Amino acid sequence: MTVSLSREEIRRRVESLGPWFHNIDLDGVKTAPDHFLGDYPAAKWRAFAHALPRDLAGRSVLDIGCNAGFYALEMKRRGAQRVVGIDSDPEYLAQAAFAAEIHDVSIELRRLSVYDVAALGERFDIVLFMGVVYHLRHPLLALDLIHRHVASDLLVFQSMLRGSREIATVAGDYEFTASAPFEQPGYPRLHFVEQRYAKDPTNWWIPNRACVEAMLRSAGFAITDHPEDEVYVCRRVDAPVRDAAVYPARGPVP
Repeated sequence: MTVSLSREEIRRRVESLGPWFHNIDLDGVKTAPDHFLGDYPAAKWRAFAHALPRDLAGRSVLDIGCNAGFYALEMKRRGAQRVVGIDSDPEYLAQAAFAAEIHDVSIELRRLSVYDVAALGERFDIVLFMGVVYHLRHPLLALDLIHRHVASDLLVFQSMLRGSREIATVAGDYEFTASAPFEQPGYPRLHFVEQRYAKDPTNWWIPNRACVEAMLRSAGFAITDHPEDEVYVCRRVDAPVRDAAVYPARGPVP
């Protein structure tokens, strides 16, 4: 159903639902025109949009940590048959619902965290996991759950990166006495934020590039494209089998 609101009415609703982290154009009204990252996330999207299929007809999409729904809207713009957005923040979900209303598209919105994705009870052709992992206390668990429960083909992943952009050659095993490999700038590192980073108490772990790529592989996602500095396009593959006690417990994967 097409919504008919004046620009002033839209502006008032945008203000009442604010502050916004996604800058979205709602019929000429920008939701975050003074964003500290500029026209975000549109500027980032333009840098990697070419790496995703332009025609998503018949495809299902799950947007984890959908925020105000910018990427979910872009997936609908490419013709995705079904888009589900989840977020743990009800204020972001309210923003996403309003943005979808103004754009006159259907997006299913659920209040769930990434740790709850099993509750969806289905797999999706494309999973978006953008700008979430560094807000999690348990980032590898999140990737494991995505692999186990909701990803069927493509994962589009983005994370803030800090530290070296180098990729060190890492052996399959080291002797217990080996310490030099860990001193290499390109060794996978996940930097722990005990208090705050950028005044944000939800920033917990910030990886370097080598760490992101290693974590994706470890969770069963083969990197097929790296179209933007922070963005990876991956395909779901069988997760490597490890002998250690890890979550989820080993057994048949549905």
